[in-house]
Amino acid sequence: MKKVLIIDDDVDICMLLNRYLSKNGFHVEEAFRGENGLKMLIKENFDVVLCDFRLPDFNGLELIKEIRKHRPQTQVIIITGYSDVKVAVKTLKSGAFDYVTKPIQPEEILLTIKSAMEMSPGETAAPVASGKSKSSDKNSSKTSKGGGDKRQKYGEYYYVKGASSKATQIHQSIELIAPTDMSVIILGETGTGKEVAARTIHAKSKRSDKPFVAIDCGALPKELAGSELFGHVKGAFTGAVQEKPGSFELANEGTLFLDEIGNLSYENQIKLLRVLQERVIKKVGGTKDIEIDVRVLVATNENLKNAVGNGTFREDLFYRLNEFRIELPPLRERKSDLMEFAHYFLELANAALDKEVEGFDEKVVEKMQNYYWHGNLRELKNVVKRATLLSSGKNIDLSCLPDEIIHPSFIAFKNDENDEEITDLKSVAERAEKRAILEVLKKTGYNKTKTAEILKVDRKTLYNKINAYNIDLG
Repeated sequence: MKKVLIIDDDVDICMLLNRYLSKNGFHVEEAFRGENGLKMLIKENFDVVLCDFRLPDFNGLELIKEIRKHRPQTQVIIITGYSDVKVAVKTLKSGAFDYVTKPIQPEEILLTIKSAMEMSPGETAAPVASGKSKSSDKNSSKTSKGGGDKRQKYGEYYYVKGASSKATQIHQSIELIAPTDMSVIILGETGTGKEVAARTIHAKSKRSDKPFVAIDCGALPKELAGSELFGHVKGAFTGAVQEKPGSFELANEGTLFLDEIGNLSYENQIKLLRVLQERVIKKVGGTKDIEIDVRVLVATNENLKNAVGNGTFREDLFYRLNEFRIELPPLRERKSDLMEFAHYFLELANAALDKEVEGFDEKVVEKMQNYYWHGNLRELKNVVKRATLLSSGKNIDLSCLPDEIIHPSFIAFKNDENDEEITDLKSVAERAEKRAILEVLKKTGYNKTKTAEILKVDRKTLYNKINAYNIDLG
């Protein structure tokens, strides 16, 4: 029996992976710290080590080095954080077989483990420059419930097309723009799948075999944003002990996705504009220009035209990025797609939780169709996963749904995408959204943090909507 050692300080991940891999014929051991994992590895030989990159006492690079020292025949697979391509490249260079990204999918890990066992020790699953696994089935497709080729698999994720008129329009836009090198602005509320759309554009482009690098501009500290995007030279600032490549270098010849572009500082907006115009970057503290070839896709959940108007976003940068625009509607405006997404998320939840739930009761479908879905697809995914965990039968019933869906504080407008009497659906949805925000604000005593939690959006999104709808906070 092949043996796998899991090293991760997340007890839940260890438990889920242990159960899943054990059922697939592996002998599995767990360690919650790098030191304990190494001790187990020295005492006992394992075929594969699956370990988190960030542990309380080790990082992935240090752990790979130690494992190579004691067990050179053992293959190492690293679990990295969200879209952390830089980490992935470093681990492959350090001798890891491959990497998987969070949120983890047990089926993906199983496939990676099996691939690792088929290769010689020290051989990686992917060329370091590309950051993509050879085992990625870029062109495979999967048929969803209801029949038809409605999903396409790109690397490690599925793009669910949907059947509504809005879904068709989005798909046609992606098919049209993907083969070009044009910049794209992807608009949509939090949780509508902006990064999935960006990854799909990349996967369908001529750059699909090159890196895709995703950066959340909203999470970049202002003082470090320049270094993260453009890199820095040794000694550029306190703590710059060695030269560092930026995201543009890591994405060279591929695609760079800048999420929440509106949060980029004015100074870095100027630098970004220069990169787009001249196709060169200059590292922080550096003196020479470095030529780069990167396609830039950006996303935002705010109105960039308003940002241009109030002076927080450069007009020339906006028009340079706005070569093509794709708007992802909120889930409440594409209810005919809802259950297709729900069945897809059910498949993911079954795999992650080692369950075999088959579907949804009719009453559950009705409640889900009538719910407002403040957090869009992200909220739907979490609700389905929780319901799958709680379900004890073949189908998810009402007892598995959270109270806010069974007894919503307000009812969303019902709409039919083919109803010709509705002339401005967006305005109807915006009025409903404004009413919902006002209602929750009143219930929480205008506590914006609590309101954001109840509506399942981040504080920045809530602030943007309060400003956009001119809501008086008193």
